[in-house]
Amino acid sequence: MRVLITGSSGFLGRHFQEALQARGHFVRGVDIRDGHDARDLFRESSRVQYDLLLHCAAVVNGRATIERRPMDQAVDFELDAGMFQWALANDIGRVVYFSSSAAYPVSLQDSESQHLLTEDDIELAQPELPDELYGWTKLTGEILAHHARRAGLNVTVVRPFSGYGDDQDLCYPFPAIVRRAQLRQDPLVVWGDGTQVRDFIHVNDIVASVMRCVTQCVNGPINLGTGRATSMMDLARLAANLVGYSPKITPLTDQPRGVAWRVADTTMMSRHCTPVVTLERGIEDALRSGKLAI
Repeated sequence: MRVLITGSSGFLGRHFQEALQARGHFVRGVDIRDGHDARDLFRESSRVQYDLLLHCAAVVNGRATIERRPMDQAVDFELDAGMFQWALANDIGRVVYFSSSAAYPVSLQDSESQHLLTEDDIELAQPELPDELYGWTKLTGEILAHHARRAGLNVTVVRPFSGYGDDQDLCYPFPAIVRRAQLRQDPLVVWGDGTQVRDFIHVNDIVASVMRCVTQCVNGPINLGTGRATSMMDLARLAANLVGYSPKITPLTDQPRGVAWRVADTTMMSRHCTPVVTLERGIEDALRSGKLAI
């Protein structure tokens, strides 16, 4: 295939680029960190026919940006609108749109109900309040994907939950917490009250799942998660145990917490793919890799 990846230097983008090149596909990467703004590309006509466009470009940078600098994500609206218009005009074979679990209604993400989020929990015709402005950008992107599909574009929409890996930026919880454990910090701090629960899925499983959805022409939306509920304190304990020490785990209540409970219902995902990297293995791999220190 001839593949275009936007945000190719970001966490997801570089993993997709590496995986696709290893399989022998032609890959073009576009990333603002390399001096190529995808918005500029979307103002042009393509001279290359792409079989697949993986739209990974977005402004996220962890919970602090989502809550404290929401206007940073205004760029996401431009990126998504420009991408869909460009893809339709240039007859792209298939687009993968990376939505997010942040698009789900916050009313369903409380610790008391422990509701597993299903794809049907989002009604695009009457969307409920998502998680911050970032959630709104992803909801809007899904609406654009719906209309682009009606206009004839093949679109796969995926909703990754808490993706992680050993080369992820330290502004995300997995690498930050595991790095603190690697340094044997005591106390070992976690943001928020530490009880907030997430569904961690390894980036390798995200890549494999997305490519399976592409080859099977799955339109989605489809959750990408494991269905395993893990609190930030649980993650800290796991990391510390694997390092081999028992620190005091201390919450930083003045730091962003996010929603209380965010775990995927993986029923639909299981029809196409199954994650294979356990959280324990992911922590072990991160500790061995040496990349957390970068």
